[in-house]
Amino acid sequence: MPSRTYTLFRDAILREQQVVCSYDGRIRELCPHIIGTNKSGEEVVLAWQFAGESSGPLPQWRCLRLANVRDARARSGRWHEGGSHKTEQRCVTDIDLDINIHVRKLR
Repeated sequence: MPSRTYTLFRDAILREQQVVCSYDGRIRELCPHIIGTNKSGEEVVLAWQFAGESSGPLPQWRCLRLANVRDARARSGRWHEGGSHKTEQRCVTDIDLDINIHVRKLR
């Protein structure tokens, strides 16, 4: 059974909502794009961080282990597509939901 955080991020993908949360002690403002599990079976999400706190420049892609996410909440706001990938993503190995394949292609 998925965690509460997993369900929140999954629903945010389906509704194209932003997510604000704390991760690694920093406030992150994200648009989640792909959710599922990694090679170790941990719940993970690939998200475009467009604002908030970061150790590097923003915006950028983030791979979040959902067990380390705190105080997540979804909100309405402009959807951020994210920059192009120069390499194939390796964050999510077992994809449950991908906004570009499962959501937008069905519309």
